[in-house]
Amino acid sequence: MNKKQETKEKVCAFYASDYHFEMISLPYINKQLEKDNQVIILTENNLEETINTVISKINLKEEKKVKILNINWKNDDLNKIKKIKELVENEKETIIFIKGKENYIKNINNNIERYIEKSKKIKLVDCYDLEEISDRFDDIMNGYNTVLSTAGEKEVEKI
Repeated sequence: MNKKQETKEKVCAFYASDYHFEMISLPYINKQLEKDNQVIILTENNLEETINTVISKINLKEEKKVKILNINWKNDDLNKIKKIKELVENEKETIIFIKGKENYIKNINNNIERYIEKSKKIKLVDCYDLEEISDRFDDIMNGYNTVLSTAGEKEVEKI
């Protein structure tokens, strides 16, 4: 049985490389942007170069590519956390991707918890490096009800 998330909706994802993360997340990000939701990507490393490469190779309308590239893909946590606080105050539907090593994910979650704890309009997507957590994959997945893959969100039990 999975632990129920007490405050906001939390989803997990697993990636093998920066390119893999982007390929998993892009269909979901595109769908969220179409709904006019905000997307924030908190990342341990700068993803600008890899996202530019991926975007240049996919079949997507130019306006959608521009929207995706307008997301801040840099490692710029301080400014992004300020933006999250502002979005919560303005009650904007927001998807927050937290991508990195397990310790980074825990630290970011702890840092933003006070800003988002009462918001029902925030969805967190914790994105784990498969290489780092491979021996604890099941344990980590048990902490979530939903996992994000290229096919979208799926309940953990159905995987």
